Amino acid sequence: MMVLVTYDVNTETEAGKKRLRQMAKHCQNFGQRVQNSVFECIIDPAQLRQLQEGVTKIMNPETDSVRFYYLGNEYRNRVEHVGAKKPLDLEGGLIA
Repeated sequence: MMVLVTYDVNTETEAGKKRLRQMAKHCQNFGQRVQNSVFECIIDPAQLRQLQEGVTKIMNPETDSVRFYYLGNEYRNRVEHVGAKKPLDLEGGLIA
């Protein structure tokens, strides 16, 4: 299934800047960055739980927020891309 992960981490402190880097690294383990704080992830339910658990451990719930958008298996009909940065086929090979 495709899950879109978006996050907003407060970076007013050094701890916040560290959380932002940790969040990006964690999300990169599960999907492709498509915007600064947006990742497209094609994952199974077990991977989703790992992703959510890691995000919960990294974030500060009083200053940060994370959203998960569940696009399911028919995501190709739900995602439209316009502009720079050609979208990758996440299910195909990554070598062009």
